[in-house]
Amino acid sequence: MATKIILLTDVENLGLRGDVVDVASGYARNYLLPRRMAETATPAKVAELERREAHRSRHDARSGDQARDLAAKLEAVELRFDVNAGPTGTLFGSITATDIAERIRELSGIRVDRRKIHLAEPIKRVGRYQVEIAVFEDVNASVRTLVVPEGGELPPEEPEAPPEAEATEADGAESLAEAEAEPVAEAAAPQPEPEPEVPAEETVPSGMPEAEPADDIVAEAAAGTLGQTGEPESA
Repeated sequence: MATKIILLTDVENLGLRGDVVDVASGYARNYLLPRRMAETATPAKVAELERREAHRSRHDARSGDQARDLAAKLEAVELRFDVNAGPTGTLFGSITATDIAERIRELSGIRVDRRKIHLAEPIKRVGRYQVEIAVFEDVNASVRTLVVPEGGELPPEEPEAPPEAEATEADGAESLAEAEAEPVAEAAAPQPEPEPEVPAEETVPSGMPEAEPADDIVAEAAAGTLGQTGEPESA
């Protein structure tokens, strides 16, 4: 059997403070109610809650110009939460949308509907965050939020390189890459093979008889037709 309750604090995976939700009776009786995380949603309490929500909505921006002014004021606020965290930066607890709405009201007097604070999940680690808030249709504010370990500080932010410096570094890296690629391309290019040398033809001096081929001389010697001088014998 389900029980209707009003959350008195943000409960992960269930809702934000002030939400009216249905939960299992045992869960409400044994866990939420004893820990004062919720109260039973009686008709009188629900009516009071609706009256408060209507009063808060009257303070919301009524036009785009009002919304832009409100967004500018919100973005001028820097939220800081000093939290109990472990050595690895994990929080013993979490920062919820309700915590952010209350801190904004404390610092600036601006009431923000916690349902308009866009947190995918509660913040559970120290660090720097930009929390988006829907102020009006198509008008959002980004609120800088610091979650700092108790007794400590966050490390300084690394300065952003100007666009010109980034472009110069990119051009230098590209030039270096091209310079490194050129020798490789040259080494990979096939070298032309040397042409085989053609032996020069021997020429016989003028006035001397051309030498007979060696095969012919051997054949004549075998036939006994050569003299001792190597000339053919006359008949």
